[in-house]
Amino acid sequence: MSAAPARLIFLPGVGGDPAFWRAASGAITLPAERTLLGWPWFGLAPGADMPPNTADCMQDLVDAVTPHMDRPCALVAQSMGGVVAVLAALQRPEYLTHLVLVATSGGVPIDDLRPHDWRPDFMRSNPAFPAWMARERWNLAPQLASVRAPTLLLWGDADAISPVAVGERLQGLLPCAQLQVLPGGAHDLAQTHAEAVAGHISHHLRAGTEIA
Repeated sequence: MSAAPARLIFLPGVGGDPAFWRAASGAITLPAERTLLGWPWFGLAPGADMPPNTADCMQDLVDAVTPHMDRPCALVAQSMGGVVAVLAALQRPEYLTHLVLVATSGGVPIDDLRPHDWRPDFMRSNPAFPAWMARERWNLAPQLASVRAPTLLLWGDADAISPVAVGERLQGLLPCAQLQVLPGGAHDLAQTHAEAVAGHISHHLRAGTEIA
């Protein structure tokens, strides 16, 4: 039986806005502390829930997350934040009770699934964003079998950036994963379908725990 998380840690995508998860996090029916993290290039002042003003690699973002994993916790992550979440799950599994990955590669190769490459347009429109973010590639597939936390995969069937086939690939690699596909959901389904996303997350976090 999985432990109930005492803290829910929310990670945004590449935009880095901690408010990305605000609506969905508020609708989750679980008596747990919420921690909404952001990434440094979003331009916010650092604080207790913010990483430093600079990040030179993905590990810097992971290092901003893991200090919050000091009690039973769930990681809830969108897009690029899902790569951070998987790395954090691999590096600090002790208190991780649940994992929720939304529209993300999860750090596995997906080019053969022909996703829309958002990087060139995004970097042209956001020249201040760190260049390493567009260059880095990961292959965490061989390590995913060691992620034992129950994992919920949430995808939209209208997402060109992370097609449903990506979620299916992750489901095949993660030993305790279930995939839910939301009709009409695009890459921002955690915002456009916040109530439905919150409902799926609430069910996932309660399943197999002692929460009444």
